[in-house]
Amino acid sequence: MELICQSCTMESFQVVGPNEELVYLQRHFLPPSHPGSEKMVEPTSGFPPSPPPPFPLPASSFPPPSWPPPPQASGSLAMEGGGGTPPEILEERQSGCVLPSSLGASSLKKSSWGFLFTGIVGGTLVAVYAVATPFLTPALRKICLPFVPATTKQIENVVKMLHCRKGSLVDIGSGDGRIVIAAAKEGFTAVGYELNPWLVWYSRYRAWREGVQDSAKFYISDLWKVTFSQYSNVIIFGVPQMMPRLEEKLALELQDDARVIACRFPFPRWTPDHVTGEGVDTVWAYDVSSVRGKKP
Repeated sequence: MELICQSCTMESFQVVGPNEELVYLQRHFLPPSHPGSEKMVEPTSGFPPSPPPPFPLPASSFPPPSWPPPPQASGSLAMEGGGGTPPEILEERQSGCVLPSSLGASSLKKSSWGFLFTGIVGGTLVAVYAVATPFLTPALRKICLPFVPATTKQIENVVKMLHCRKGSLVDIGSGDGRIVIAAAKEGFTAVGYELNPWLVWYSRYRAWREGVQDSAKFYISDLWKVTFSQYSNVIIFGVPQMMPRLEEKLALELQDDARVIACRFPFPRWTPDHVTGEGVDTVWAYDVSSVRGKKP
């Protein structure tokens, strides 16, 4: 048994049975056009029929039941109808969607800076390696021949030893090209051999800047792989370890009228014909004809 409102005016209540409750609902809330309205359940007890509702109920107010129920609308429309998601939950969802996007943009920006920094560091190391290797490699060879620029006094002494000389000239280990350019300015056709490519390119630039690019040439080559028989004047800035071997090479390849000019260190077995300068600026000149006549 249940307590149920018998009139829409809520003026009185009475105890009704299950059957009467069903009859009441059919009469007052089920429209005539609704399927199954003809199967009205009549009351089985002696209770009087329930009065009609105080206002008419249109049939359109009772659409046919459907299953499953339609999905609820989201947003403000759903909230107006009593359903949907509360605003605070929507804000949380929206903030939850925006947060990963901002984090992703920040991560992408940091990743881009990381790649840029790595590229700059890597490029710098490659550039340093490419530039420094040709200068450091000579120190790792059996005969160490480092690059030491010629002083102004050394260049003057070399030019003095070339006085009244003619023919072609070669500088073995030309470095930055100072000797070759100075000889080209004196009217010689000068050539320089250097193993360091950076020094060769720089020497070519200096020759072009000095206006002697036609008479001063520079090549990347190992002095032990070059034949010097075509040169009348040979200049060498050597080290003691290489002088004995170079002495033998030049004695075999040069012509009798050739002259060899050694700077910083003399040849161990040759007797110089001319000497000028002092200390590190000392220059020794050897005429091949005299060397061969005095050679034991």
